[in-house]
Parts: sequence; C-alpha cells; structure tokens
Amino acid sequence: MEEEGRLIVVSNRIPTEAAPSGGLVVALHDALKERGGVWIGNSGKRVYPEEAAHGLTQIAKTPYERYSFDLTEEEHQGFYLGYANATLWPLFHHRTDLLAVDPDQARVYREVNDRVAGLIAEVVQPGDVIWVHDYHFLPLAEALRKRGVMNRIGFFLHIPFPNPSDMPALPERKQMPGWLSSFDLIGLQTRRDVSNALDFLRDNGAEILLRGKMKYQDRTFEIASFPIGIDVDGFVEAAEAHADSGEHLRLSPGERLVLGVDRLDYSKGLPQRFAAFGEYLSHRPDPQIRATLLQIAPPSREDVEAYKDIRQELETITGRVNGEMAELDWTPIRYIRRNIEREILAGLYRRGDACLVTPLADGMNLVAKEFVAAQDGADPGVLILSHFAGAAEQMEAALMVNPYDPGETARAIEQALSMPLHERQSRHLSLMQSIRETDITWWTRTYLAALQQKAPVAAN
Repeated sequence: MEEEGRLIVVSNRIPTEAAPSGGLVVALHDALKERGGVWIGNSGKRVYPEEAAHGLTQIAKTPYERYSFDLTEEEHQGFYLGYANATLWPLFHHRTDLLAVDPDQARVYREVNDRVAGLIAEVVQPGDVIWVHDYHFLPLAEALRKRGVMNRIGFFLHIPFPNPSDMPALPERKQMPGWLSSFDLIGLQTRRDVSNALDFLRDNGAEILLRGKMKYQDRTFEIASFPIGIDVDGFVEAAEAHADSGEHLRLSPGERLVLGVDRLDYSKGLPQRFAAFGEYLSHRPDPQIRATLLQIAPPSREDVEAYKDIRQELETITGRVNGEMAELDWTPIRYIRRNIEREILAGLYRRGDACLVTPLADGMNLVAKEFVAAQDGADPGVLILSHFAGAAEQMEAALMVNPYDPGETARAIEQALSMPLHERQSRHLSLMQSIRETDITWWTRTYLAALQQKAPVAAN
C-alpha cells in the first residue's frame, strides 16, 4: 500500500504570521500540521524580474514548511488585478458587463500559473497530494501535468461558478475544460455551482459519468459540492469574550442595530442594501422607532475601476439617507470603510438585532454563519439572507430575500426587528445546528478524504 504523502496547499496569498488566524487559514494550518506538508503562496511583494526568478523563499520550517513566491509589477497588474480580478471575478459573479478582455493579461495569467507550476514541481514528492485554492490558479493542474506531475491534485473554488450562458464572454472559454479536467477533484460551494459546471463542461465536449464523475478527452475527474464552514466554537468564544464591543456604539435606549459586514465589492449588493434600509425607515410603522445600519466595508482592489464606482455610489446613498432621516442624536447609516478586528466584529455581531447578508452573487458568505454563531441563544438576532448567497442552501431558517427588490428587503428588516422571541430562538436553534454539522473541520476532512480516493490516471 502506498504510503500517504504530504499535503501541499497552494493559494494566492500565504499567512506569514507564526500563529495564523481566520477560519480557513486555521483549518488549513491544522490539516498541514496534522499530516505534514507544504504551503505555497504569493508573498504580496512586487519585485524586479531577476528577483522573481529566484523562485521560492522559505518563510517557515515548522510545524510545516511555508514557501512564498514574488510577483513582478507586470505580473501583479496582468495576473492579479487584470485577468483574475477584472476578467474572471466579474464573469464568475455574473457581471459580464464589467468583464475586461485583454489578451496580454490573459497571457500573463497563464505565464504566472506556468511559473508557479515549475516551482511546485521542484518540491513535490511521490505520494504528495496537492490542494489548489481559487480562481487565480485555474490552469495550474494542466501546467503541472505537462511537467509530468501525476500526483493527486484537487481544486476548490471559493467563489460561484459562472452560469453557462455567461461563459461565451470569456475568450479563453475553450481552454477551460482542459484546465478543469486536469484536476482530480473540483470542489464547489453549492449544488447550484455543480449544476452550472456540469452544464458548461457537457456543452463543451465532456461526458457525464456516474456520481459526479466526468470524462474529458483522456482524463476522468469529479465535481462535487463541499460547502465551507467556520470554526463555530472559536467564534462563540470570541463573541462572548468581546460582548462589550457593542457598548462603544453609544446607541440610544431602544435603538435597534442592523449589521452589514462585507468587503467593498459590487457583488455584495451594498447599494441595494442601503436603498432598502432607507425604504424601511421611510415606511416603518412607528416613526419614533430608531434603527441604525452599521455597515463595515473594508476596501479591496481599489485599483480596479468598478470598485471606485461602487465606493462613490455608496457614499452618495449614505449622504442622501442620512440627510433625509437623521436627527441631532441619531445617524441612520454608519458606514465604516476600513478593517475592524475579528474579535471586535464578533462582539458587534452579538449585539446586532439583525444582520443583512444580501449579496447579488456569492460563493458561500461566511458572515452569515459568523453572525449566527455569535448570538446569545436566549435572545438571538435575526439573519436576513439573500437567495443568491451560497449559504442559502444550508440556512433555510433565515429570512430569505431577493436583494434586487428593496421593498422585500425593507419588509424583512421590519419583520426581523419585530419578530417575537420564541420565533427568533427557534430560527437560531435550526441555524446553529446547520453550521455545527458542516463546520470548517468537517469541510477540510471531507474534502481531503474525497481527494485522497481519486486515482490520478488517464481514463480508459
């Protein structure tokens, strides 16, 4: 019997601190520590080409090896800001109107993947299992196969898989089946994503076999959903330990707190959310009731034009709603455009009467699960969740909304803030059961167990 090899994790960024934090990072850290392995990722530095050519830099030896690689300025622009985030990101989030088509960026994207494949090939050993994360590295397995790497290679996509009807907007769409079929196991967040992937591949020459298996040319591979979770107990502890975070908000007696926590991104539906909150305020049954929307939205990819537009739009809506509704001692929308520490967030979640998780498209959205975990079960807040969040497949006890309909979301806010205690407790109990059954440890072990069984051989 072949001896179990190491786990090699590949991601766009790599944690550099001695004690990694955050649910996904901690889960991968634990898996690597338990099994032994290597984590490879981008350092975040931009260097001259001759420096990038030096290859991998070891940044840690224990409890597992960590290696980083650098990008040149051209690679950062073409691979990361360009093809990954100005082409693939809008495509995968159903915004083909924002998709940038640039052959040079597509070339740099492939070149970076080819270079990273060469770096991995230098450290991989027989029996090692390679786990590649996210859309930055779609061609990586194909590049590794061309180098003769026959190890098991898995891929997990943290964002949605695009609709087949959107794929014709991608000039490289004909290459995608080859990229995907070079992996042994493709993990997606939801059943809807699996359906989209199967439809796309079938329409492009792949044959659907039994139980999610597919055949494309001379390779067999598998596609399945593995909904990612959080460290539930860890978040419960953080929320309890920082329960006084909400006191710093200085809300007036009886004032209700509605939370939103998202990266500043057009996929999160923030303008629609702000408009819906304004509509709720305009139509609330008792004008004396005060509710505040605290929206935390740290910036991301501000060099991409679409992100500048969303920032300006949010500032405009915030100014309009606050200008119309605010009192001398009350500001309806508090908009914070910077990072807030995870522990402080946990305490704010616990204080929240409701949480708006209303993306227009999202792979999973772990904010929904974190909010539920942070609640006091004796007096829990209410989760308002978009139908288009991946979490909606698991969290049916939330108040489901269509984020494109401001009236529906406004009515859900009213329902959440007036919901009787017994109903809030019942919904929260159901949601807690769901997130505990599929927590981050379950996700890691389930995916790796499935990948371990995949035979990296060509189809007969």
